[in-house]
Amino acid sequence: MIALKVEDLKNFTTQLFVGELFDSWLLREAVITTFNVFTIDGRIRPGYFTQQEIEEKKIGILSPWRMVRPVCYSLIRGKRLPESFRITLQLSSDGVGHFLQSVQPDFKAEQVGGLYLNVRYEEQILRCVTGVSLNVFTLDKRIEQGWDGEVKRFLRESKIAYLEE
Repeated sequence: MIALKVEDLKNFTTQLFVGELFDSWLLREAVITTFNVFTIDGRIRPGYFTQQEIEEKKIGILSPWRMVRPVCYSLIRGKRLPESFRITLQLSSDGVGHFLQSVQPDFKAEQVGGLYLNVRYEEQILRCVTGVSLNVFTLDKRIEQGWDGEVKRFLRESKIAYLEE
């Protein structure tokens, strides 16, 4: 787990809330504090979508960020900055499979509970904190270290400047 302080707040928030950079990620949870505290659970409600919609749109357990992004953007836009927000994004199962191929090919995707990017904005500072959840016990830290490196690479390639804290 590493914490990265984003240097260009406007660029990052534009990429997050307006751009499509994070659209392939899944939303675990979002908590946005403005004049109220708005909490969004990223889990798809059973029965809301038809079976046909689930198959056509490839809807899983969690909402893709692209579906929830406009709602979150509507909560933060305006003349005043939000007091804070916390957004927990999770890499899709396809992304987990590709990631494991490069870091630890003998590890099964089912053994990974989640690869996370926690976006935290408070006191006018934005930080990205990595997180890994495994469904098995291992002393091997290659997945955690690889995920930290992958997130840094993703931010660098997306031209998002950061400082490692």
